[in-house]
Amino acid sequence: MKTSLKILVVLLFISSFSFGQDITKKIDSIINDSHQRNPNIGISVGFVQNNKEYYTTYGNLNAESQMKINKNSIFEIASITKILTSNLIAQAVIDHKLRIDDYIDDFLPKAYILHENLKNKIKISDLASHQSGLPDIDFGKLIELNPQQPVSSVTEKTLTSIINNCSELKDYGKYRYSTIGYTLLGQILEKVYGKSYDEIIRYKMIKPLQMTNTLTKDFNVKNRTIGHNPNGGIQEFFEWNITASAGLVKSNASDMVTFLKAVLNKETRIGKAAIMTEKVFYKDEKREMGLGTNIVTDEKNTIYLKTGDSMGQSSIICYNRAKNWGIIILIDQRNSKMRQDLLNQIYDTVLK
Repeated sequence: MKTSLKILVVLLFISSFSFGQDITKKIDSIINDSHQRNPNIGISVGFVQNNKEYYTTYGNLNAESQMKINKNSIFEIASITKILTSNLIAQAVIDHKLRIDDYIDDFLPKAYILHENLKNKIKISDLASHQSGLPDIDFGKLIELNPQQPVSSVTEKTLTSIINNCSELKDYGKYRYSTIGYTLLGQILEKVYGKSYDEIIRYKMIKPLQMTNTLTKDFNVKNRTIGHNPNGGIQEFFEWNITASAGLVKSNASDMVTFLKAVLNKETRIGKAAIMTEKVFYKDEKREMGLGTNIVTDEKNTIYLKTGDSMGQSSIICYNRAKNWGIIILIDQRNSKMRQDLLNQIYDTVLK
């Protein structure tokens, strides 16, 4: 009886190991095929399943370097930053600093003066699920003024002018992607903790998880990739400023897999916070939204995902809590179609 049990355990281990190898080989094959068709675009992919990590990378750090991209190479994760910010908001709930359905009125910096029509109207969850109805930063205009650093001119004065001059929420309760909403969430975190967003994300996330290659200020590091616009021209990394909590964190596949492992572990603080963000806060015929995350369901799976596009790079993070896997895809060119096609192909042929 004992011998039979030992044989069963060994067989199960071999089966699980082979299955894991099969998945990673298929993922590598998909990424390799994409790189063969797009040899000038660098790609870094991290995958975790049942706490086991796998990485595949293709391309060089830049055109002048022979150094290959690896799991530690730095990319712009852009709006994936919003998942980090929403997790910090959920951690603030755990810390009893706020409630997710609190109105934002008492949590904003004093420079903001809400119009009477807006008072006791907008909840923290509205900001985090993109349904606040607040006007947003005009990125088109900013790009025209400074295509390399479009957010460099955005200041607290810019934000207070937008908010204080708003007298009506034209589409409150309807989905409209919002950079200013996540900027306000960063400022709310600063108020409840009495620290800068930079200090908060370091204390609550970067240091506990030892995400040593996740950067918030100084991006001039040796293992940094070079960003490229859709035409292949060089694009600078966005600099840190007041909009940081909406999309300015830089990281790599290794650190983002570390984050995914914490998210998938419901016993960790970050995992407990992530579960809060996975609740449906908005739903229409096109989408379901949690806090900072898109929720996609089919007949067998529920996955949580977030995309990120800077002016020069594209990325996507995705995980399935029930099946205990997560994936991060980082591309050194602004190419949202490519990163979405890669995820779709991996999901449809390997993970579904």
